[in-house]
Amino acid sequence: MIFLKAFVVGGLICVVAQLLMDLTSHKVTPAHVLVGLVTAGAILSALGLYQPLVNFAGAGATVPLSGFGHILAQGAIRGVARDGLIGAFTGGVAAAAAGITAAVVFGYFAALLFRPKG
Repeated sequence: MIFLKAFVVGGLICVVAQLLMDLTSHKVTPAHVLVGLVTAGAILSALGLYQPLVNFAGAGATVPLSGFGHILAQGAIRGVARDGLIGAFTGGVAAAAAGITAAVVFGYFAALLFRPKG
């Protein structure tokens, strides 16, 4: 059942992003959607609304870009609690470091394996 919940929630987040691009006559670009999803995830996380979604849907809520905003916000909140004001800057980066590193490493290996052009 967790797979179904993850699929539905993650799919709905992606549907919202796609509808934003399709229904705004190309005024909303993929870059706008990227920033909007990360920002929305961070705001919803700071308000305490995103964690219940993560608890319900698991990877369906953490894998999309809104999940990245959530992890940045939670890291910043923990960083401030631990290190004060400087934690607002270091906490988010520390919390997201493993995911960012994985994306870079796997992207590098994919580029080596598939030889991208351009």
